[in-house]
Amino acid sequence: MELIFVHGALVRDGAWWWRRTADLLLERTGIRSRSLALPSCGETAPEEMQGGLTADAAALRGVLDDVDTAVVVGHSYGGTVIAEAGAHPSVAHLLYISSYLPDIGQAQAMIMSGEADPVSIPDNGDGTLSVAGYDQASFGARFLQDAEPTAQQEAWERVTAQAVGAFVTPTSEAGWRDVESTYLVCGEDRSTSVALQRFHAERATRAVELPTGHHPFISRPELVVDQVERLLQRT
Repeated sequence: MELIFVHGALVRDGAWWWRRTADLLLERTGIRSRSLALPSCGETAPEEMQGGLTADAAALRGVLDDVDTAVVVGHSYGGTVIAEAGAHPSVAHLLYISSYLPDIGQAQAMIMSGEADPVSIPDNGDGTLSVAGYDQASFGARFLQDAEPTAQQEAWERVTAQAVGAFVTPTSEAGWRDVESTYLVCGEDRSTSVALQRFHAERATRAVELPTGHHPFISRPELVVDQVERLLQRT
């Protein structure tokens, strides 16, 4: 059994975002996990970046091709990547964290358009988008208000541009339809609204609400590991 983490939009270095939970998961269960490098965030070859969602899903499929059984964790935009990767035969369970379970034909931008207070993500004019209107303090207050200042600073240092195609490419698969799944609703999230989370959580096999902000794998890793242990008992 392997666990693969797919990070959210407009950041890089998924291994850093997932590290606290990965370390605790290894300590408590002996299970090793890894984070997927997203081409659309510039984490692989430069020429792959403009592939957007399509390239990200292909990267996930490539990793899954090399494992026998996996639990795949999608955070925020990562849920859209999981959907587009389809129901890969290696996937035993899908775990969504403040994420999305889009139907076929839905793009990330379409999903996010329903938010009452959307994050400002202007076009850079070079085929990429970036978060705008934030500094380290305001970014931390919105996305990691329940994490300590050091984590907020290190998170801010990992904000990056992302290919437009990650946001405007409609999904061609809905991989969540045929795979058992768990959705972790982040009840104190200031980024993805709780209402939107609950809407997508209804599509999952089961849902659990956590008293956390947008990144519980940083602020409350023990709660995430608790849920991973429970779902492993069912797979």
